[in-house]
Amino acid sequence: METTDAGHGMDGARFDEVRATIDAVLAEAAKIYVGQEEFVRLALAALFAGGHVLIESVPGLGKTLLVRILGEALGCRFGRIQFTADLMPSDITGQPVFDARTQEFRFRPGPVFTNILLADEINRSPAKTHAALLEIMQEGRVTVDGTTHPIEPPFLVLATQNPVESEGTYALPEAQLDRFLFKLVIDYPRPEEEDAILRLHCRPERLERQVETAIRPLLDAPRVVAVQDLCRRVRVDDRVIAYTTAIVRKTRTWPAFTLGASPRAGIALVSGARVLAAFAGRSYVVPDDVTDLVLPALRHRVILSPEAEVAGQTTDGELAAVLKTIEVPRL
Repeated sequence: METTDAGHGMDGARFDEVRATIDAVLAEAAKIYVGQEEFVRLALAALFAGGHVLIESVPGLGKTLLVRILGEALGCRFGRIQFTADLMPSDITGQPVFDARTQEFRFRPGPVFTNILLADEINRSPAKTHAALLEIMQEGRVTVDGTTHPIEPPFLVLATQNPVESEGTYALPEAQLDRFLFKLVIDYPRPEEEDAILRLHCRPERLERQVETAIRPLLDAPRVVAVQDLCRRVRVDDRVIAYTTAIVRKTRTWPAFTLGASPRAGIALVSGARVLAAFAGRSYVVPDDVTDLVLPALRHRVILSPEAEVAGQTTDGELAAVLKTIEVPRL
């Protein structure tokens, strides 16, 4: 997808095209992935913003299926890594192997060399292992034995962690949580959605085959990158910048938080808001684009105080309260 400048330096037709494309991708996903449209939309927003997503949910809600569907609909490669206690960094990045034919070592790429990666139960592995993935997410490359191997864009990591405290898990440090653009919380489907899921599994075709036959590829990797470039050209008014800064700074003095959001949180809000604007066919951000992302962009970047936890307060509830104290600008 090419971009051209018009009017305020943007071509409105290009953003209409983005909106139509995203609507089509959501429609393709809905053929197999029942419900959770907001989750799918925000996962796409993270992809086009060049970020990554941390997903908190119980097992069995179809996260692997979603990765397959997005890969098919976007025309991108996809893969999955199951994090376990004995997983090593080289199992993610790849490693040199000896080629008996050439009598030389050659690099064998690991599963991280893909476009859309499901990192399942990332907190099941020790810090050195999930830290290796987080470094790749930040830098977009793998360095082994002094040689750098770039990961071809686009690159989206959907990392999951179980919300239930259980034996054999390693908590992600705050600095590593901050690397994720969004943290999304998925709940169980509604009764009618669960009925639809069961009907899908009652069809004679295996679900994997249904994905292959039902989902049409609407983009490819180069065109996904072109949309990413276009989203970075969405205009952000100074008043929206000030609004975003006010929200982030307020979390640092909010009584219920012992740790407020970092400047990276503001970057996440702005970059995500630009994508939501493009999804809506706009070449400019409105305050609602920012407010829609406050929970997914900030809930993993703040920490409740022990007193607030004892009182039954929640991170999402306090962030909603913070938002009510900030005056929304008029554009």
